[in-house]
Amino acid sequence: MCLSVPGKIISISKEEALDTGKIQFGNIVKEASLAFVPDAVVGDYVLVHAGVAISKMHEEEAQRVFGYLEEINEIH
Repeated sequence: MCLSVPGKIISISKEEALDTGKIQFGNIVKEASLAFVPDAVVGDYVLVHAGVAISKMHEEEAQRVFGYLEEINEIH
């Protein structure tokens, strides 16, 4: 079973042929590859799996998932 987590892109770095982004997951910020979402921009929400943003998602859907995670005390 695979798990992906929604996050918000807060910055994008373009280094050589690889775009990476700083992705905010609640109070945590991690870097992820944006290779699979080349049209993503700062402010977009993406699903991240194993350090790779695999798709964009609507903010409303991301907020709903954040709400579920807060209910189980995964995000503080």
